[in-house]
Amino acid sequence: MSATSFPDLESLRGAGKAALARALAQLERAAGTPEAARLLDAAAAEPKGEVLGLTGPPGVGKSTLTGALVRAMRANGLSVGVVAVDPSSMRSGGALLGDRARIPTDPEDTGVFVRSYAARDRLGGLSDLAFGAAILMRALFDRVIVETVGVGQSEADVAIVGDTVLLAVQPASGDALQFIKAGVMELPDVVVVTKADLGVPARRARDDLESALSLAAAADPDWEVPVTLVSADTGEGLDALWSHLSAHSAFLGEGDRLERRRRAQSEARLDAALKGRFGTEGARAAHDVLSGFAGGPFAREAEAARVLRGRLRPIQ
Repeated sequence: MSATSFPDLESLRGAGKAALARALAQLERAAGTPEAARLLDAAAAEPKGEVLGLTGPPGVGKSTLTGALVRAMRANGLSVGVVAVDPSSMRSGGALLGDRARIPTDPEDTGVFVRSYAARDRLGGLSDLAFGAAILMRALFDRVIVETVGVGQSEADVAIVGDTVLLAVQPASGDALQFIKAGVMELPDVVVVTKADLGVPARRARDDLESALSLAAAADPDWEVPVTLVSADTGEGLDALWSHLSAHSAFLGEGDRLERRRRAQSEARLDAALKGRFGTEGARAAHDVLSGFAGGPFAREAEAARVLRGRLRPIQ
């Protein structure tokens, strides 16, 4: 695919849903190429909005919560992009719930765009394509919600894309203890207990999670992670959740917190991508390959992969 077939970032601004859908399809077909890296690096360098990473176990109601958050963001005048990662089909490799019927949006609302991706072989909750889509959409929308596939304890990928990480847990699930064991409680900036209309079980889950958080190393020692109750069906607690998310956004805006977080995410994502292709030794070799290489994070990944393919045999 030639560079001329790719739109530039400026042409995508205000071009509408169809143009963005075409650009994302092009990125899928040309993943890892210099042309794709050029567009993604331009997007990475000009972030318009913030990314909310939503994670949690299957059945917790992430899609319902995503729909409620989209409505709240639109009510506050914010444009919203959604990257929804679904389980992969064993036959096609595509997303099983690709139509995202569980996230209702108005087709006529140009301020909302939903894209579905398959998790493929990534156990951390996100695919490489989903990560690139989030970066591109971050340059075009005020807010981007990245909803992970929901594989339970292996959701660490959300921490390398979300400016704010929201962990959803349902009452009476026993997840709090499992999350302590897996270290998941070190990831979130905000924790929400869904299905608050259940009453006592929801409040008990909140208390358990607050105890779990007291034992975990926080993502940022200067931020106290709140735990709140929400019922997306009734609307109970949504205002409080929005308040917590807005407070964390303001917290990130102090000094260079957001810039430092995104810089660390970029390095972590590069390391994870190279380890996935070439193993630990390959990731180490990449540091030599990239020494003195000038370019954005996606160009760095493409260059390292290009050189390492000739030196190492990728992990099959």
